[in-house]
Amino acid sequence: MGCDGGTIPKRHELVKGPKKVEKVDKSAELVARWNYCALTQEKLRRPIVSCDLGRLYNKDAIIEYLLDKSAERPNIEVAVHIRAIKDVKELNLTDNPAWEGDRTNTKGGRYEELHRAHFICPVVGLEMNGKHKFCYLQTCGCVFSERALREVKTEICHKCGDPFKDSDIVILNGSKEEIEKLRERMEEKRAKSKAGKKSKRCKAAETVSQSEASKENPGSSKTGPADQKPAAANGTGEASSSAEPGPSGSLSKSAKPGAAAGSKRPVPRPEERSETYKSLFTTHSSAKRSKDQTSNWVTHTPYHF
Repeated sequence: MGCDGGTIPKRHELVKGPKKVEKVDKSAELVARWNYCALTQEKLRRPIVSCDLGRLYNKDAIIEYLLDKSAERPNIEVAVHIRAIKDVKELNLTDNPAWEGDRTNTKGGRYEELHRAHFICPVVGLEMNGKHKFCYLQTCGCVFSERALREVKTEICHKCGDPFKDSDIVILNGSKEEIEKLRERMEEKRAKSKAGKKSKRCKAAETVSQSEASKENPGSSKTGPADQKPAAANGTGEASSSAEPGPSGSLSKSAKPGAAAGSKRPVPRPEERSETYKSLFTTHSSAKRSKDQTSNWVTHTPYHF
């Protein structure tokens, strides 16, 4: 068999069995999900945002992804549901006073505690390292542990005081079942917003069509039985009745020629005009000059009567 020294191969060396399934280290998975961006796999740094499914991202990574979606990036399937910047919420996190940061291990000569979290729950003080469930509110973006919301039941945020509902709570880095529930809620929310936008567009189109129709037919919308009564009281009703055609089909002689069908006030005849009305014109006797006021000479533009 080609084995020098008289060695005899065993069965497991000759027969290849099924490959063992590689198991992911849970501790390494927790560190990756809670300390690194889900899109770029870089360390999380402020400002940190989260989507409707509870994944954590760096805000600059999401902005770069939205500006250029054609670029090839790893793990791009985790951000397919993000269509605009409004689909993510910036998180209001609370710093952990016991976290020393990366400054103490710049040269790599010191053990770095990966399970020491950068952020904590502001109510009960639990570290956000993956061992405890954390969630955030879509109204204000404040982050709390699930234990804090369960023990201190209230409808007001513990940190900023804004009101919220149970539907505004999103679990961060939840299980597969929790992610499916969040996905269903996200689809329902988007369907409702889409239906609301369609109804608003339909109402706007109806108002525009009604305004155009009223502009085309202004008389039909304004005139009515209520407008005809005051017209009759002003005397136009008598003029219209007197202008009705007789048996021969011609207008009667009593109809006033100056009174129009749509006019509110008829134009008076010359013999019916009052003295006050006549005094407005220069042809009236009050506007004429007497002999004492007239001059003895005549100019090119005389103003005398």
